[in-house]
Amino acid sequence: MLLTSDYDYALPERLIARYPPAERSGARMMVLHRAERRIEHRAFTDFPGYLRPGDLAVLNDARVIPARVAARTSNGGALELLVVGRAEPTLWTCLVKPGRKARRGSQLWVGDTAGTVQGILPGGERVIRFDAEIDLERHGVLPLPPYMERAAEASDTERYQTVFARAPVAVAAPTAGLHFTPEILARAPHAFVTLHVGIGTFRPVKEEDLSAHRMHAERFEIEPAAAGAINAAARIVAVGTTCVRVLEACARDDAGRVLPQQGETDIFLHPPGRVRRVDALLTNFHLPRSTLLMLVSALADREFILEAYREAVRAEYRFFSYGDCMLIL
Repeated sequence: MLLTSDYDYALPERLIARYPPAERSGARMMVLHRAERRIEHRAFTDFPGYLRPGDLAVLNDARVIPARVAARTSNGGALELLVVGRAEPTLWTCLVKPGRKARRGSQLWVGDTAGTVQGILPGGERVIRFDAEIDLERHGVLPLPPYMERAAEASDTERYQTVFARAPVAVAAPTAGLHFTPEILARAPHAFVTLHVGIGTFRPVKEEDLSAHRMHAERFEIEPAAAGAINAAARIVAVGTTCVRVLEACARDDAGRVLPQQGETDIFLHPPGRVRRVDALLTNFHLPRSTLLMLVSALADREFILEAYREAVRAEYRFFSYGDCMLIL
């Protein structure tokens, strides 16, 4: 049986990065050489030097929307909405805290605009119909991950977005891309895909038996030019687990060719399955027992990954979204 507890590790609270480094590219970078089971300690600014002729870095150009919205009930009670989908400008799917104040048929207000809870989905999300379109840029703030234990500040408006963010579709940043500056990106041959990073980013794996876990579905897009560059590359270096999910979901034939498309994926990558379309990965350090740690272990051996995490703790790397990074070769 595949167990969630096989992906646990001890992490001191002091190593959780709650703020970004002073410089965007100022992260440390642990380099894992899988063939030799060797670990190097480098800086992220060394990343372009690990690329070979014919390599292609694939990045997610999703932009984080200001999806955390303050609302109030009919009697003036406070609510917090996390917008996880907008089927129409006035029809939202949201996580609501506290959920007991958002029963089916209840009303709430964002600013002067009223909304009605039309339904509750199996995962607890509320489907809310508003009387008019609401400007998220005015009423929302960036939804920082819960482990940061703080509200978004003015500096997060810039630093919790990648410098190449384009498509306003995500509720969490593709964090491996946060380290790039325009100058470093220019030194790496690259292409972009788009994955709508969704609510599953905030949800832990609750089942001990991994076969019982169901991944959230996320939308993605791959443009023809990007697909062509990916298929022509000698080696694919994915920047972030979101890119791995897109590429592995789209590898359609025995040669692993990627087709230009729009679609949705709920792919769950974990051992003993293997990643077949991605050759190397730049990624941040992930939460214990998370699907992202499981995905990384499908690219590198689980025992080697956990050894690397123990070394990262010993060497006091900074963990999670604003933390340091790991390059798996």
